[in-house]
Order: sequence, then C-alpha cells, then structure tokens
Amino acid sequence: MRPSFAIRRAAGYANAAVPRRADPASLQQLAGRTMGTTWSLRFDNPLLTPLDTVRASAELALKRVIAQMSTWESDSDISRFNRAAAGSRHALAPEFAEVLACALQWAAESGGAIDPTVGPLVALWGFGAHANASPLPPSPADLAAARLRIDWQRIAFEPATNSILQPGGVSLDLSGIAKGFAVDRVAAELQTLGLGNFLVEVGGELRGVGVRPGGQPWQVQIDAASGVTTRLALSDMAIATSGDRWHLRRHEGRNWSHTLDPRCGEPTRHALEAVTVLHRQCMHADALATVLAVLGPDDGLAFAQRYGIAALLVCREGAGHRMLTSDAWATQVA
Repeated sequence: MRPSFAIRRAAGYANAAVPRRADPASLQQLAGRTMGTTWSLRFDNPLLTPLDTVRASAELALKRVIAQMSTWESDSDISRFNRAAAGSRHALAPEFAEVLACALQWAAESGGAIDPTVGPLVALWGFGAHANASPLPPSPADLAAARLRIDWQRIAFEPATNSILQPGGVSLDLSGIAKGFAVDRVAAELQTLGLGNFLVEVGGELRGVGVRPGGQPWQVQIDAASGVTTRLALSDMAIATSGDRWHLRRHEGRNWSHTLDPRCGEPTRHALEAVTVLHRQCMHADALATVLAVLGPDDGLAFAQRYGIAALLVCREGAGHRMLTSDAWATQVA
C-alpha cells in the first residue's frame, strides 16, 4: 500500500496499549494503518460505545488530514496548491489553516528552522513523495536552485481569510507537523463521542487524555535513541520524537539525515541523535521536535529554555550518549 505521507520518522515506543490481567472489560483497543505508518488507540469505554463507531470516527479524522495535507495524494489540497499557477491565492480548509499557522509561528520564532515551503529540499535530498530516486547528493547548482524556492514568508498567509499565495515554485510539505495534528484530530473526534479517557498514537506520536480506569495516568515508554529509553506518565499531554536514527540516505560512505535545515538547504550534521518534546497539543510537540532537531544540542536547548518547552535531547558522545533536558522537562516528568 502506498503511504499517504513520507515517513519522517517512526519513534520507537511501548505504550499502555498492552492489556494487563487487571484491566476491566471497559478498557478497549483499536489499531490500523494510515499515512504510511500505523495508528493505535487504547480507551476506557464504560458506556460500551460500539467499536465500529469509534473506529469510524478515528479513521474519518485521519482521512480528512490526508485529503488536505498529504503530498502523496495527487488530488489533496496541498498537492493542488503546489501545482497552482503563480499569483493565485487559495482559501484553506480550517484544519489545513490551523496546521500551517502553527508551522509559520515556529518558523518565525526559530528563524526558519522549520519551514512549510521545504518541499523542494525534501525531494532533492531523496525523501518525500516526489523525491529523486537517485541516492546521489544534489549538485551545488541544483541545491542553489532549490533554496531559491524555500521561504515561508513568500506564501503571504492571511489568517482573516485562511488564504495563502502561490507566488510560483512554492511546494509545501507539512510532514514535520501533520502526524501530530492527526493525533489531536482523532482526540477531538473521540471526545465528541463522549470518550474522555484514552491514549491515541499515530506513527509514534502520542497523546494521553484523562486517565486509565482506576485513576492512574497513561504510562508510555519512549525509545528516544539507541539504548536510551524513558518511561513517563502522559496525563493530558502529548509527546513527539524527531531525530536522525530512523531514516538516512547513503552514498559512497556518506550518510545524510532526513532532518533537513531549511536555512542552509543541507541535512543536519550535529551530534543530536533524537529529540523528544512534551506539549498539551501533539501538533505543537511535533513541530517543536522538528525545530529542536534542526537547531542541534546547544541552540536547541537554548530555544527550549527560552520558550519553556519540555524537551529531552539525546546527543551522540563517543561510543555512548549524553542526555540534555530543559527545565520544563524536569518539571513535567518529576
């Protein structure tokens, strides 16, 4: 099955979806495939809402995100915008506008460490729906040409009308944030059904709402880096992980990360292997994990401190790892 999104990463995790002998019958689970990866749900269902109803609600939310923001679908909203004529202005669906506004917010705050117009770079370096199939690094000329098309300010987003400009040559790619948003949308749909206690996951991004039966918080274990695991309670919080250990391109002994720095057009080369971010909204956790993964250990930690972001940064150091945590992370997991 063709994936609906380029898989930016699949953070390893072991969550509370594994049933325990003491779990009541009301604690149920569902799972499926979406966006080239998997989704799962563990939820307390005291009123025994039919599982088909819950599944349909979750899958409807996921399909809406795909229909609007998947570059793998030629008829999606984002694909149509990317093909649109120069000078055309496009009204966005509310969900699309919300995701784009979040990406633009953190683009402005981070000096472009995340950039929704990064599509040409994603393809040029061999990732994404329209990537060059060759594993060769791009030529300096091709890289320079692609960089001319990267600038989040060119799309002239107007919040009042939820519209953007196609100035010509702009190719949006929201894979650094859309999975997190999909988690939030599934959560909202479940709450509409009257479910108030659940753990939802899409491609390794998770959000815990409420508590398990018995009042204990949802527990998740994050495989943040090779041999580095962290277990924590996820109580009305979301978590997202980004890093360079999951998807690499290789050519003649050179490896390059799928984490691309829009500011220079190159894959990141710092010692940061993985970043995990906690936030109330998975959309923001996802976007911020991307920002910090691009900024690297020092600038990333400084950014997290400045904005009160709960972040765990795992750095390569010799044959092992060094872990850095923001003050907000220490507060959240204490």
